[in-house]
Amino acid sequence: MATNQPLAERLRPRHLDDYIGQEHLVGKNAVLRRMIESGNLSSLILWGPPGVGKTTLAKIIANTLERPFHTLSAVSSGVKDVREVIEKAKKQQFFNKPNPILFIDEIHRFSKSQQDSLLGAVEDGTITLIGATTENPSFEVISPLLSRCQVYILEPLGKEDLLKLVDSAIRKDSELKNKEITITESNAMLRFSGGDARKLLNVLELVVLSDDGDVVEITDDKVTARLQKNLAMYDKQGEMHYDIISAFIKSVRGSDPDASIYWLARMIEGGEDVKFIARRLLILATEDIGLANPNALLLAQSTFDAVHQIGYPEARIVLSECTIYLATSPKSNSAYMAIDEALALVRKTGNLPVPLHIRNAPTKLMKEIGYGKDYKYAHSYEGNFVEQEFLPAEIKNQRFYKPGKNQLEIKILERLQKWWGKRFGGN
Repeated sequence: MATNQPLAERLRPRHLDDYIGQEHLVGKNAVLRRMIESGNLSSLILWGPPGVGKTTLAKIIANTLERPFHTLSAVSSGVKDVREVIEKAKKQQFFNKPNPILFIDEIHRFSKSQQDSLLGAVEDGTITLIGATTENPSFEVISPLLSRCQVYILEPLGKEDLLKLVDSAIRKDSELKNKEITITESNAMLRFSGGDARKLLNVLELVVLSDDGDVVEITDDKVTARLQKNLAMYDKQGEMHYDIISAFIKSVRGSDPDASIYWLARMIEGGEDVKFIARRLLILATEDIGLANPNALLLAQSTFDAVHQIGYPEARIVLSECTIYLATSPKSNSAYMAIDEALALVRKTGNLPVPLHIRNAPTKLMKEIGYGKDYKYAHSYEGNFVEQEFLPAEIKNQRFYKPGKNQLEIKILERLQKWWGKRFGGN
């Protein structure tokens, strides 16, 4: 094995038993392990943050099933590359070989035409597709392809898994095992890795190689000092990514347009995917502005669509406009709080029965046993409102929506008080 390979590549496991993490998928009797052991592999998409083992898992699957393995990167490959792999797979069918696995890294970066070029071969079994993505495939993978794939979610590696990985590297790596390495403190290594196994191993290797001699003690101060000299100011795949998006979100929520634009600029200059930023703005519009300004969601949706259509660099202007609008908008989290309170009660109380008077009664029998009886049709009453109970009896008069103290929701509250009286604090 070439000694100039990075530590993460040297340690890449080849068998499931050596794979660290994702017990819910590959642990004993887990769904993906059962699929692999049965040999009946369907096309699948591995969705998870960077450095949790998506590529490694794909290679292990191919190795375990002894399948030909082709890999393409969505960043550098086009339709021509996809077709070449498919043609090669078709030629191999005549020799009774198992159908090959095509692994596409960052499949969310494939255009619609590139994804369309995969459909036929995936559907007829010429290839088994394994896609890897850090983005929600519901947004980025076309529906016909998504419907032909199982989606498996890989979780960030926990502290125990990360420390197990470090210990394995120190004991097994051809270079590190020749040194006497002591880890006195591990917090800084774990913090800088952000749950990314590849980045953790890069940090470990950097610290060890920058230390003279064969005896190395790793401390938090040493890790911090070494990394401050070597890490970029913005790493869209690591901890700084999460710190800066957090700063951006909190600045918009805090109604500071200047700070919001600054953090937006940091993300754009750092190479952040503009579609990722647009999605965050959509979430902000619903979670933090909501009913205080319903137009915010419309603008955020328009921003999301525009960014997808025009891309960078023009997308920066659209993002800037939306960011300033959201930052300067009145804020309310009433809708966000209402649905979370309702979900909590549903989980606690289970499937409470629907009151008879608001049940659907499409048949004569249903009408005879009381379905829909005494239901009051709101439009038949003055002001298109009549008081009646819509909740199950067990949670009668339960409140979920509590209007925020902003101009629009104050008007909503006044309307509710007029209709419902004391239930919403009215007379």
